[in-house]
Amino acid sequence: MNKFSNIKKPMILSTTILLAAIVAGCSDGGGGTGVNTGLGATGAVCAGASCVNLGTAGNYAILAKTGVSSVPSSVITGNIGLSPAARTFLTGWSLITEPTDTSFGSAQVSGRLYAADNVPPTPTQLTTAVGDMQTAYTNAAGRTASSAATTNVGAGTLTSLTFNAVPGGVTVYEWGSNVTIPTDLTLSGSATDVFILKVAGTLNMAAAKNVVLVGVLPKNIFWQVSGAVNIGANTNFKGIILGQTAITFGNLASLNGRLLAQTAVTLDKATVTQP
Repeated sequence: MNKFSNIKKPMILSTTILLAAIVAGCSDGGGGTGVNTGLGATGAVCAGASCVNLGTAGNYAILAKTGVSSVPSSVITGNIGLSPAARTFLTGWSLITEPTDTSFGSAQVSGRLYAADNVPPTPTQLTTAVGDMQTAYTNAAGRTASSAATTNVGAGTLTSLTFNAVPGGVTVYEWGSNVTIPTDLTLSGSATDVFILKVAGTLNMAAAKNVVLVGVLPKNIFWQVSGAVNIGANTNFKGIILGQTAITFGNLASLNGRLLAQTAVTLDKATVTQP
């Protein structure tokens, strides 16, 4: 028997434990102080010809151009990105810096926060993601309503409605006006059905209401909104919001989806969970 065998095994085990500890520390995806120079898990993203391709914007639960603010404590599962605005426009997060300055942590975020003035490669990654966000918005805006029955439903007031998926894999609803949702709204279909809801004006949902999904997955729902988006307090929303302007979530509102805004995102003790 090799007289060194009893020495090698403990050394190998110790080395393995040490490496695992280093990896764990460097891949901290939460609000701790571990260094993470790369983007964390992106969550589920819709894939296929009928989907709206998010590109690298899918690396973020929240992505905006001019600001992302929180009234603490919000709860975010996923990454937050901001560009071309700088870190001073990430407000209310109590940012935790890390030595390489490629990203930030926050006790409110299970993920990382990135701003345009972090050190490389972050600025380039954010520029690409913002470009992909705008491309996704244009893609959704270019889709054609599935039928006359999915055009200007309710004249823009959606009261106690259920939207059913139509054959073909993608169902496109379109409004040439503002849209108001004063009650619960139900989307019904299968796990492979895609909904694209195009709003030419603003989108407003009342307080303490719900977007209810029957068989449909949040990652397969796209809200393309030209005007401002305002989601009421204590309301539970679902899907990917592609906003050309601002997105605001009221007190204790929640989202299973993503907020991708071409201006700012404002949260008031809100919960955002990427699909």
